[in-house]
Amino acid sequence: MDSASTVGELPRALDAAALTDRLDGRRPAAFLDYDGVLSPIVERPEDAVLSDRMRTVVRELADRCPVCIVTGRDREVVQQLMGMDDLVVAGSHGFDIWDPEKGEVSHTALSDFTGLVGDTTATLRDRVGGIPGVTIEPKRASVAVHYRRAAPEARVEVEQIVRALLAEHPDQLAVVPGKMVYELKPAIDWNKGKAVLHLIDVLGLGSDDVVPLYLGDDITDEDAFRALRGRGIGILVGSPDDPEMTDRTTEAEFVLATVDEVEQFLSNLAR
Repeated sequence: MDSASTVGELPRALDAAALTDRLDGRRPAAFLDYDGVLSPIVERPEDAVLSDRMRTVVRELADRCPVCIVTGRDREVVQQLMGMDDLVVAGSHGFDIWDPEKGEVSHTALSDFTGLVGDTTATLRDRVGGIPGVTIEPKRASVAVHYRRAAPEARVEVEQIVRALLAEHPDQLAVVPGKMVYELKPAIDWNKGKAVLHLIDVLGLGSDDVVPLYLGDDITDEDAFRALRGRGIGILVGSPDDPEMTDRTTEAEFVLATVDEVEQFLSNLAR
């Protein structure tokens, strides 16, 4: 059976009795995307600094239950933006997992893709680096091409260049869809959903008294929503009024419309 829903069909997580019932008497484990969830989407990725209020709420929640950040950002970058380095972070879409107590968390699906990512980054700099409004963001296990500030005709050019590069390396590269960004990564079967399931196992969160919660806003978060179906709760962050959400279907079960609602939800969860 198809479990996908449109954003407008989802019940609000802030006042959903069904969500409260599923948490009753059980311990939550929070898996949180960063951009669009803990911090609003901004024109320049480097400006997405965590607010003082949200930082306080996240710390209060971490005092009560496990909190893991699952992001497409490099792990070190998101730690700097958060002003926190004492949480578990799965950076680069789960390619780089780090625990403040255990250090780097290994997983057998991954190898060293430094050469491939470096070569891809260099090629993109050469082909799109001169296009106004386009920004290239190198990461440990991927490279992102941001085009939010580019003119419409430039966006078409970027898409054509990315498609051509993928066609040149069909068995090596894959694209991760995102909001005004193309992210090229190694073409292996690993994503945020697999990273979350790996963390549940590594951190000992698989018992029946624990409810994994995943909050995300992007297409890449759908892998995590899907992975937790039947064993956890997926919460999409986004408003039906957002043009980027108009035709969106999701595997999440509940919705929060804004980052402010996320802050309120996490604050309630921390009580």
